[in-house]
Amino acid sequence: MEYMLDTLNLDEIKKWSRILPLAGVTSNPTIAKKEGAIDFFERIREVRAIIGDEASIHVQVVAQDYDGILKDAEEIRKHCGDSIYVKVPVTKEGLAAIKTLKAEGYHITATAIYTTFQGLLAIAAGADYLAPYYNRMENLNIDPAIVIGQLAEAIDRDFSESKILAASFKNVGQVNQAFAQGAQAITAGPDVFEAGFAMPSIQKAVDDFGKDWVDNYGKEMI
Repeated sequence: MEYMLDTLNLDEIKKWSRILPLAGVTSNPTIAKKEGAIDFFERIREVRAIIGDEASIHVQVVAQDYDGILKDAEEIRKHCGDSIYVKVPVTKEGLAAIKTLKAEGYHITATAIYTTFQGLLAIAAGADYLAPYYNRMENLNIDPAIVIGQLAEAIDRDFSESKILAASFKNVGQVNQAFAQGAQAITAGPDVFEAGFAMPSIQKAVDDFGKDWVDNYGKEMI
């Protein structure tokens, strides 16, 4: 399982890279907008300095036409290096671009996936990661568990190297379901990870253990 952080906030990335077995950081134009008028590519370099060379970084194209997507991908790789994962929406133009970019050696994250059909086409085009939008699908009355399960079956059946990087989460329960249905990776905002440790019973158990030790031995262990 791979856990990625869906933010460009440096403080949050520093915090969670210390805590999580962090596999990468994902971004999109909406996430960048939350950080204000930043130098985008300088921010990506700062993220790389925090998470190291082994973790992945995912940056999304903005253009919607084939030629524009290719130009955006070239610009992204020029500023971010060959190890960057270029996020390309699975539209007709996007799928055509994914085929070309994979042939040119790019790492590709196929994004904006709402349907099994989109995901199957992205697998066939050679995408490294598929990013189905879990919560957004639920809001459209699409069952994301079914979509993820079908994509996981296709990957296993075809011995594909594609991985499912589920995205768009509002709570930990959705994350658990994505993994249960076969996702190999997820990306979530800091708020979702924070919520995963918010259950009061967790801290109560830790406090009780500490108190019992002191009651029994009269002092802390060290």
